[in-house]
Amino acid sequence: METATTVAGSAMTDRHKLAGLALAALGVVYGDIGTSPIYAFRESVIASGDQPQWHSVAGLLSLIFWVVTIVVSFKYASLILRADNQGQGGMLALVALALQKAKQPRVRYILLMLGMGGAALFLGDAVITPAISVLSAIEGLELKAPGLAPYVVPVTIAIVIGLFGVQSRGSGTVGKFFGPIMCVWFFSLAVLGVAEIVQNPMVLAAISPTYAFGFVFAHFGITLVVLGSVLLAVTGGEALYADLGHFGRKPIQLSWFSMVLPASMLNYFGQGALVLKDPTAINGPFFLLAPGWLLLPLVFLATLATIIASQAVISGAFSLGWQAMRLGILPRLLIRHTSAAHHGQIYAPHLNWLLMICVILLVAGFRSSGALANAYGIAVTGTMIINTAVAFLVSRWHWHWPLWKSAAAFGLIILTECTLLTSSLLKIPQGGWFPLALGGFVFLIMATWMRGRTLVSRTVGQSALTEDEFLAALSERHLTRVPGTALFLTGDAQKVPFSLLHNMRHNRILHERIVLTSLMTVEVPFVPEAERVEVRDLGRGFWRLIARYGFVDEPDVGSTLRAAAKAGLELDPQQISFFVGRERIIARASQSRMAAWRLWLFTIMSYTETSAADYFRLPAGRVIELGARIEV
Repeated sequence: METATTVAGSAMTDRHKLAGLALAALGVVYGDIGTSPIYAFRESVIASGDQPQWHSVAGLLSLIFWVVTIVVSFKYASLILRADNQGQGGMLALVALALQKAKQPRVRYILLMLGMGGAALFLGDAVITPAISVLSAIEGLELKAPGLAPYVVPVTIAIVIGLFGVQSRGSGTVGKFFGPIMCVWFFSLAVLGVAEIVQNPMVLAAISPTYAFGFVFAHFGITLVVLGSVLLAVTGGEALYADLGHFGRKPIQLSWFSMVLPASMLNYFGQGALVLKDPTAINGPFFLLAPGWLLLPLVFLATLATIIASQAVISGAFSLGWQAMRLGILPRLLIRHTSAAHHGQIYAPHLNWLLMICVILLVAGFRSSGALANAYGIAVTGTMIINTAVAFLVSRWHWHWPLWKSAAAFGLIILTECTLLTSSLLKIPQGGWFPLALGGFVFLIMATWMRGRTLVSRTVGQSALTEDEFLAALSERHLTRVPGTALFLTGDAQKVPFSLLHNMRHNRILHERIVLTSLMTVEVPFVPEAERVEVRDLGRGFWRLIARYGFVDEPDVGSTLRAAAKAGLELDPQQISFFVGRERIIARASQSRMAAWRLWLFTIMSYTETSAADYFRLPAGRVIELGARIEV
């Protein structure tokens, strides 16, 4: 009896934990896709060019329902959530998962390029989401008082500035309220939709795919144009996978199928019923679902929801930037951890202000959510296609699916997403050029940095000595050994760092104990504590210390030194002199293997990179930086 009671209590606790995580997921995972009903149906009807009539409205609702079903419900919620990398999700985690099985250099290079392309497009999406989301919510004021129209853009910019201005305080405190607010939001979506559907329940017949096919056949010439607006209903769907590590698969699935999907679809169908009853409501069908007395509270709630959606995307951009720095495809920038309990809550000042400037320029330039809708979609669909392609490889290499099964599962998805991407490309002249230009620039930054660092490593490696070469040469020299321990940071776990050679050449001394330390990033999210540290005694007072971290792990020199003590190397951080190499890149365009303009760009980026001492948070009073001029 006691055992049965214990099991029942444990099951109850698990259910409560699952419900709590599902509620929290509403605020973080579904902010973006949850605010799509504000503008997606309106833009789809406008793109069709038809007056709202039964067949056109039913066809659009059917297209929205089935695109959401294929892309979000089937692909993300049911399929790709299985592709977890040690519990982590997102573009870089998925690519890293595929890289674990990719042995050929060409395949690894292609996967890395895909990952960089997806990451660049995501950052483009991170700029557009706050702009279109907040702007679409504030536009609801025009329906209540048309005289407020001139204030929509200034109010939106003020909210954007405030949103980015509070990022340095961290999202932990505010995040506690995200879930309940979004729960109210989705409940409101459902209630507003049902109130209109009960007056015209026939609109629910649009769930049948026959209406979608009928619309395509009747509007074949403009189908791609319309799909460019329909895809607005799935923007933010990639967050289901990107936030996998925060909540886990079951809470994300529970939130989607029990709350987000039903509430969103009820609202879309309610908007359809409304415009069938009153065609003039197409100017703002979402807000006009509410009675007049409820309009301002709905605008306020929509503004809160869009701020939450923006916060989720901004936090995702910070996390993506952090992972890209750890993988070496972006230069090291200043990162501040805003929570002692959750290492994933970070703040990237440089990235934050760059995002804010881009968002403000977007709002000021496009001035309406309708105009911004033309810029929205290309980045989203591009990211979706990339992770579908990589997930196909994961299904073959990790899940060991036969080719026919992988092709059947991903064939319909890739066909749908390629169609949506084609429809987005039609909007390039009207604003679709912006995410392409921004994503292309970010990709160029990543590719240039990775190529430049490869050339630097190659240049340094040509003149560097191996451990055996160094110790053999050392035996022929007579250098004074002074008391104490010196720790030299180096990125190459096989060679002797140039900072050690410079110290010997100029100071002509060596410490009694010298530790050559490498903090390496490997292609997994996390490295277990037991496997993190490797210590080797090289003899004559020299040690090699290698600490391996995943690309989500936070490198911590203090914990590395404590782990080294367990392996037989006792190190006191307050008694160590930390020697760090500081490279100064000298451009030699006539001799370089990079184009002159890319070499110039790499040199500029190298000057902005945070020093290793600051990045790894070494004790300020114990650090000695030794510079070197490196020609590339």
